[in-house]
Amino acid sequence: MSDPHTPHKKDRALEKALTNKIIDDYFDSSESWLRAILRMCIFSLGHLDGQSVFVVECPNQAVAKRLSRKTHPFRGIIYYLTDNLNAGDRSVFCYRDSSEATWRCFDTRTNTWRTLSHRQTPTAPTDGL
Repeated sequence: MSDPHTPHKKDRALEKALTNKIIDDYFDSSESWLRAILRMCIFSLGHLDGQSVFVVECPNQAVAKRLSRKTHPFRGIIYYLTDNLNAGDRSVFCYRDSSEATWRCFDTRTNTWRTLSHRQTPTAPTDGL
């Protein structure tokens, strides 16, 4: 996610290329509305609570909330990307809450929203990132 530990948007060519490749290959047979909103997002892999997680960085709250209700197409994407049979199917759909300078993320493991100040330091004391 865009925070002090990640490059600025103009330097995110690798993440954007990964996003486009996944959309073209993995979401080829999905509905056109899903492919259209995914093209507004940035995909990356990360770690949350010691687990691999597929991160979908959304441009706004509306996109994040819509994707959080459509998690089925994202199941197994970490395996698809890494061929890691031990990887889970955990994804997070995040958007930047500019009023609080935090990230709001929907976690498919818990089916809840959580607030993160950035990827390395969550604001909730029990959350590890």
